[in-house]
This record gives sequence, structure tokens and C-alpha cells, in this order.
Amino acid sequence: MSVLSRAGAPAATHEVAAAVAALLTNLDTSAPATLVLGDAPESTGTQRAGPPRLLGPSGLGAAGLRIPLPTPAPPAAAETAAPWRIPSGPSGLGAGAAQFRPAGPAIPPLYCPPPLRDDPALAVAVNDGLIAWAAEIGLYEGRLGELRDADFGRLIMLAHPDCDDADRLLAAAKCAVSEWSVDDYYCEEDADDHAPDGTLSSAEAELGPRLELAAAAMDPVHLPARYAPRLEQALQADPILRAFRTSFEHLSRYAGDAQLARLRTEIAGWFIALGAEAGWRTAGRMPPVWEYLTNRQPHSFLPCMAPIDVLGGYELCAAEYTDPRVRRVVTTAALAAQMVNDLYSMAREDQSQGREFNLPTVLAAEENCSRHEAVLHTAAIQDELVHRFEAEAAPLAAAGSPELRRFLFGLWAWMGGNRAWHADSKRYRVTERG
Repeated sequence: MSVLSRAGAPAATHEVAAAVAALLTNLDTSAPATLVLGDAPESTGTQRAGPPRLLGPSGLGAAGLRIPLPTPAPPAAAETAAPWRIPSGPSGLGAGAAQFRPAGPAIPPLYCPPPLRDDPALAVAVNDGLIAWAAEIGLYEGRLGELRDADFGRLIMLAHPDCDDADRLLAAAKCAVSEWSVDDYYCEEDADDHAPDGTLSSAEAELGPRLELAAAAMDPVHLPARYAPRLEQALQADPILRAFRTSFEHLSRYAGDAQLARLRTEIAGWFIALGAEAGWRTAGRMPPVWEYLTNRQPHSFLPCMAPIDVLGGYELCAAEYTDPRVRRVVTTAALAAQMVNDLYSMAREDQSQGREFNLPTVLAAEENCSRHEAVLHTAAIQDELVHRFEAEAAPLAAAGSPELRRFLFGLWAWMGGNRAWHADSKRYRVTERG
């Protein structure tokens, strides 16, 4: 996921624009606002994912998201049902521009939880902090307006509804932007063709060495005294490396050593997946669906989800985070969130001449189907993953520690916030080309 390159891509073709518009305009969902634990006894304290205030949108401007349900929720569902629903389509000035009718069968709404809160003032505070940080370290120099428009502060605000601390949210936002900026700086066609030591090379050949230095920025390397200054010079010369170093320094104010190590591990897996995708480009090869999805498990929002407990002010122990059952539901949530990104970003990526990969494109190539059919199939895969998470995470939450319970509820909330941000972000608003 790049920060700026996809936002600046040409408008999509009519067919793809219409398919994406259908997704944007239907935010109805049958998914509950919080993870439902079924028949877990009330005495376990597992019926809610956080304070009661998280059961609906809150904060400045939240009234625009609140529409009273036409009838009261049934008594049996009163404990878990949110008292508000998200509007079924965009509203406000210019909303009609997004409502195109796609050819073929209508795309049903994604099965995805709604966001638990909307606090525009908090989102602005985080976004302002991101812009100030980027300006300070020279990240996206000359393009800060585009970075502001991407509104990653809003994503982090929506995805972490149990955190009201703008500085904690900013720490996570810095880490996320550092990760996504790798695409723009290291993976795009116009990436720098010099090696870290300044010698002429090629962007393709230097992806591995650059990612290796990014790992060193997150996990300090302790060289012999003679060579340490050269490493430090390289770390200070690259805005991506400055971003990784300073974002980890900020997060370390709130995260324990094990939590930081967990995040480094998730990012390392993502780096490997970036190398695999670069291999597809170099070979001019479209991967089969199974290989693409294997890549997209680590190449997803997994690093962004890893510090959920850091922002919540608690710590999930390593034994629970690495439990295979927990790992399965964590990676399921990350892959489901990535499928949402694939659906919303494919319209822009459609114009990338094969440099960008998303599931609808891979499906259309493998199954020789239309783009619209590929969208339907991708949506069904997203739904399958969310249902799987819901079915498997609920019993784990009911039987696990309070920290695990809260983390799993946080994953559910993260998926809802992620979908809401994609639906509202300028990055994914497409218009029909004349």
C-alpha cells in the first residue's frame, strides 16, 4: 500500500469505476458492531469490548453518522447490538457524483463491522501531527498537501476506538506511514537508482539492501567502532530510514520491549512479501490466486494491527499472541482488511500497466472473467474471511485472558474502522470518466 502514488493515478475506466462506486455507496452490513461472544456467562465480563461510549459514533460531527433504527432491537440482541447504523450511502454536498450503476448483478454490501466511533477533531489532531513530523524529517518533501489529503490520521482514529490520546494515535500513524511510504520510495518506477553507498545501480537491485537498512533503523545494529559512523550516515541520509527510526522512537514511549519486537517481526514478514511482489514485476508474471493470497497475508495491515494493545494501554503476552489459534484469527483479520483495500484501490491501480496487483485483477486473469465478476468474487472472499474471524475469535475471547479478549475485540473494531476510512477517503473516491 503506497501513500501517494495510487492517489495520483489516472481515473478508472467506466466499468471499474462503476463497480467501486457500488461498494462506496452501500455501507449496510449485518455484522455486529462488536464481537458477539454467544452464550458466555455475564459473570465473565466478556459481553463488551470496552466502555459503553464505544457502542456508537462519538465526537465532533458524529451526529452526521447517527441514524436511529426504525424499531428497537429485540431483547435478546440488546446486549450486543449498536443503537445506531451507518447510512446506506454517501450524503452531503457532491454525494450524487459517486452513485453510478454498475453493469451486471448488484454488488451486495460487504460483511464487515461498522466503525465504533467518529471523532473528526481527534482525527485532525493526529493528521496535523503527521504533517509536522513528515516536514521535520523531510518525508514527501514538496508533497505534504497530498499526504494531508490522504488523511491517515482519520484511519488511525477510526481503527483504534479505545484510544483517545492523540499522541499515542500519532505514534501508530507514524509507523503506518513509514511502512506504506516504502512503496513510493523503493518500489515505484521512478525510485532512486542509487545504492545506499551512493554508487549507481537500479531500484530493482537495491530493494533488498534498502529494506535491510530499514530493518536496521527499527532494530539498531551495533557495528565495530570503525564502521558505525558509515551506517549512521546512511540512516540519516534517507527519509524512509529517518521515518522508521523516529516512528519507533515515538512508539517506544508507550510500548514494551516485547511489543516493539512483535511489530518488528510483522514488518520483517512484510518486507519479504515486498520482495516477492518485486519478483513478479521483474519477471512480468501474474501470480496465481493462491500465491497472491499467500503474499497478501503478511503484505497487509498486519503491522498496523500489531500495536492494538499499545494504543489501548495494556499488553497482550507473547504466549497468547503467538498461539497458533490466535495467530490464525489475527492473520485472518489482516487478510480481510487487505481485501477491502484491494476492492477500493483497484480502480486506480487499473491504470498502472501491471505494476500494481490486487485480487480482482489476479482473479480476472486466472478465471478469464469480467472485472465485475472478479469484484463479486473478491467481495465473497472478504465476507468469508470476516465470518471465519467472527466464528473463531469469539470462543477464544470468551476463554482467554482479559488482554486477549480486548485484543480480539480490537481487531474487530480495526476492520470496521478500516472499511469506514476506505469508504470516505479521497484516495478511493472515483468518478466516471467521460
